[in-house]
Amino acid sequence: MSIVISGANGKLGSLIIEQLLQKVSADQIIACVRHPERATSFLNQGIEVRHCDYDQPESLDQAFAGASKLLLISSSNPDDTVRLRQHAHVIESAKKAQVEHLLYTSFAFLGDGLISPSHLHLATEHSILTTGIPYTFLRNALYTDFIEVIGLKTAIANGELIIYPGDWKFNTVTRHDLALGIAAVLSEPDGHRNKTYELTAPHPWSFDELAIIMSESAGKHISIRQDPQIQNWIYGYLNKIDTSSTSDDLERLIGGPITTLKDSVLPFIKM
Repeated sequence: MSIVISGANGKLGSLIIEQLLQKVSADQIIACVRHPERATSFLNQGIEVRHCDYDQPESLDQAFAGASKLLLISSSNPDDTVRLRQHAHVIESAKKAQVEHLLYTSFAFLGDGLISPSHLHLATEHSILTTGIPYTFLRNALYTDFIEVIGLKTAIANGELIIYPGDWKFNTVTRHDLALGIAAVLSEPDGHRNKTYELTAPHPWSFDELAIIMSESAGKHISIRQDPQIQNWIYGYLNKIDTSSTSDDLERLIGGPITTLKDSVLPFIKM
């Protein structure tokens, strides 16, 4: 079995390979990267490294040759038109290479999304379905580290976390937990073919819960204040995606509980 990971040098890709190495031998893993010269750590672990650039279709045919499983990690390009074209290049090359199983890191609960990333992921999923290649859609929730942009240090200093008004609930997860779940799917037999997993927290959390954790960490009370005048792009984004729907798919895949909210957010509070 050859497990090919595209975007292997990225944060999620690197974590997936780290977890895969605990489940399969290094010679079963192929790390596809845009800059092979930056992948010496993989080579040192006995992992084959191949050049793979979503913008260079000619690089993909060879990169995917002999793949039993190919994990397409979604492009990080900020332009969704470019991203969709890049994904199309990967999917077409997967067909040419006769990949046996195509897995894709999509986004959780797409049917409830109102913004272009939802359309991007739905379009990519549809393209994969049209190939006839057995698939697995790994619909990842928002990363918990989005909290970096809501002003945690300022909140701790002032004793007050200011948020945009709303009944906010979050189904977020860590990259580490996603890597655990995805590595489980990649390393196990083909029971995951033609399935879609919503990889979210099993229960949503609130800003009130976050404030309690911040208070415990800071040794003083941190209150929550809603302010409709707050200027932060993140709330516009959060309002347009499904941040609250949950699933136990991720915990079932990893065979246990995901990282607690406290353990997930403390690194950002203490930075």
